[in-house]
Order: sequence, then structure tokens, then C-alpha cells
Amino acid sequence: MTDDEVKKMKVAKVKVKKSLLFSTRYFFKKTNHRKFVVGDHHKLISNKLEEVLRGECTRLIINIAPRYGKTELAVKQFVAHCLANTPTAKFIHLSYSDTLALDNSKEIKDIVQSDDYRQMFPEVSIRKDSNSKKQWTTTRGGGVYATSSSGQVTGFGAGKVEEEENDDKNISSILDDIEQKEGFGGAIIIDDPIKPDDADSSTIRDRINNKFDSTIRNRVNSRKTPIIIIMQRLHEEDLCGHLIETEGDDWEVLSLPCIYNENEEEKALWEFKHTLEELKKLRQINTVVFDRQYMQDPQPLEGILFHPSNLNFFKNENIEDAELVVEYADTADEGDDNYSQPVGKIKGGKVYITDVIFSQKNLTVLEPLVLDALKKNKTHSLFIESNNAGASFIRNLREKTNVPISGVKNTAPKLSRILAESGFIEKYFYFLDPSLQSPEYQKFYKQIIRYLKNGGNNQKDDAPDSLAGLSFIIRRNYDGLVGNQNKE
Repeated sequence: MTDDEVKKMKVAKVKVKKSLLFSTRYFFKKTNHRKFVVGDHHKLISNKLEEVLRGECTRLIINIAPRYGKTELAVKQFVAHCLANTPTAKFIHLSYSDTLALDNSKEIKDIVQSDDYRQMFPEVSIRKDSNSKKQWTTTRGGGVYATSSSGQVTGFGAGKVEEEENDDKNISSILDDIEQKEGFGGAIIIDDPIKPDDADSSTIRDRINNKFDSTIRNRVNSRKTPIIIIMQRLHEEDLCGHLIETEGDDWEVLSLPCIYNENEEEKALWEFKHTLEELKKLRQINTVVFDRQYMQDPQPLEGILFHPSNLNFFKNENIEDAELVVEYADTADEGDDNYSQPVGKIKGGKVYITDVIFSQKNLTVLEPLVLDALKKNKTHSLFIESNNAGASFIRNLREKTNVPISGVKNTAPKLSRILAESGFIEKYFYFLDPSLQSPEYQKFYKQIIRYLKNGGNNQKDDAPDSLAGLSFIIRRNYDGLVGNQNKE
């Protein structure tokens, strides 16, 4: 190499170690002999993965459409970039099939063994006896273990074994960006854990979700070892949906729908792949598939009753001087049911659902929360289903508040009650904007927008049932305050 070439390589090496996106563009072109076309979404993904490298994020979900460069950037080039910074880094890579996982592992290995990579990073050397695509290691102890998301992952750990912290040093304050990456020890990277054809099988979904809970998450060598999931959304109860529902506060979610709004104008995420017109044509072909894979908004095949596009929302409306405040409670019947109590504030002919108690705690624990809610909301009336434990709960509350509390005895099937009130709810009820919802309100709201028109099998109905109860009470008792409805 000439002196000029050596100088250029040294500069490129610094850039490659510092920037994942630069590294991706550099080695993609060297390997594929064409440019890696960068979209804004690649920058967002790269920035978030850089946070993982710096130890600022340990649980990351990236949801994006297929064929948008997610595997190339977030799996192949990401692992190669990490090994350039830390040859000791250990990775577990999972996908829905052995073939895909092994192919990705081979391509990572090909990058690391390429002449350009070896010339730039001679310290990253793969052991001569590492001939398998399933598992290969560097001479420094790093490497990759690849298999399917339902395959065997025992016997191999990802990340660095946690050492006792040195309280005398604030390491992060004295390291620059590259040196911080050198402290990175590896990750579990899951790319498309379930294939689209299997997404509507509860058996396969549950098997993958349970596999993650029981085995995969335990294959980290340290609590600091990151877990990254990259996938197109395929079902409301896929692995991402499962994790967001059960432990959403622990995960950072980067959701990248192919159509987004900017200044109230629809735009395409990556026009190099799909223009806005092309995306709209795809939506016409199959709305369910499009919402799932391209908009990252999975909806049931059977059709939901309360689709978000048919609901009303509010943000900054002043409803402190509401004409009437009514609450309705559906007490939990079984162990996995939720106590659900939405607050309806009526003003200007509309019903604003401003708050909710939505919990699996027992009634003894919930009692003070209910009393506090009545006081805070200045509630005029509370209605509680008197089925099962509801009757005794009503008696206990009446002894501790002056708010009128009435028992409601329901005999009709839940689905019938909910269907009967759905039109009134969609026309006159207003929900808190999703961006302003508390975690409890969000769980309540998600159960509503996932409720199926045909009732479905074993679906949760506590939220829609309590909402239907509130709707029925308002129509029956306060018909003059909402719309032009008459008593039934």
C-alpha cells in the first residue's frame, strides 16, 4: 500500500469503529460491489443501536417492514461492527428458521474474514477450527451462535460476564465513543422470531413467547447484556406484543410504519423501496396484512369491533366543569380478569373517558383506590355489577362514601351487551389521546381496540364490558345529556 492508501485506511478505520452506519455503507459496498442506499429509517435504527453499544439501552424492539434493510443493518453489519470494536463480544442470533439464522451467521463471518476487514482489523481473527455456521469464535473468545427461535440455545451465553464494579472510577466519564464500545460484550439478537404464515396460530405464538420467557432471556452472561428484537409486526400477541403487554416499561420500542404523517401530510418511509402511491395500492390488496407488516399495527383477522379509526379522542379539552360524572365498575370474576372502572365525564353532549381503574388486584386492595377516584373525580354516581363479589363490595363502599352507589345485575351475554352499545360508544364517547394515556389507561384502551366482533376465543372483555355498562347507564338514566338518544 502507498502512504496515501495507508493514511486513507487509518481514517476509514476510525470512522468504521465510530459509526455503525458508516461501517455498514463501507463493508456493504466492499462485499456487494454496490452502494447501501441509506434512508432516514436506517439513521434512526443506527442511532438506537449505537445507544445499545454505549450501554444506554439494554432492551430494544425495532418494528419495521420486510425488505427495508433491517437484517443487513441490525444483524449482519451490526455484529461485524461490534467485533471490530470488541473481538471478545459474544452473540446469540435467532430467527424463525435455522436456515435464515445460519445464512446470516455465514454472511457475518464472510464480512469478518474478508480481505478488507482483516486488513483494517487484523486483531479480529476467527479460529481455524471454527468451520460451523451454527457456532464460530474469534481467537479472543468472541463469536456467534445461531439457531432458530424455537431451537436449542443452552450451553452458550451472550455478552460479557459481569464483573464487580469499581466505585473509584467513573469509567463512562473518561472514555470516548470508541472506548465505550470496547466495553460492550455482545448481545442476543432476534430477527423475525415467527414467520408470517404462522402468526395466526396461537399454538406457535405461545411456544415462541414461552421459549423467550423460559430460556432465551436467561442466556445472557450479565443483566447488562442487551437483547434486541427486530421484526415486522404480525399479530397483536406476537413476541413484541407479548413483551410490550407484560413488561412494556422495560423495553424501548422503535416503531417505523411505512406511511407516517408530517405536518398533517402523509409521507412514505423509504421512497427508494415504496412510493406513497405504491403503499396505498398494497393496502388495497390486503388491509390486514398491510396494517401488520407495513404499518406495525397488527389487527385480528376476524375483525375488531372498536377500530381506532372509528373512535373519538381528546387532548386538551377543558372538562373540569363537566355536567355529570358517572363511573361504572366491572368486578373481576376470575383470577386473570381485570377490575375495570372507567370514568365518564359528560359535557356538551359528549362522554369523555378521562380516567380508569384497571387492575388485577383484589377488591380489598382496590377499595381505597376506588374511594380516592370518587373524591378526585367529584363523581355523582357509581354503578357496580353486583354479580358474584360485587354485592359485598358495594356494601363496603357505601359505608365509606356519600357518593350514590348502585348495583347492576346483568343477565344478557357479554358479547350481546357490548355489541348493543358499540354504536353509541363510537358516536359519543371520547378517549384520551394514546400519547397521553397512563400505563393503566393504555392497558384498558388496548383491550377495547382488540375486541373481536364475533367474540373470539378466550379474549379479554373486561374493558369493553365495563365501557358498555357505562354506555347503557348513560343512555337509560341521562339520555338528555348525551346526543339525541332516547331511553330504552
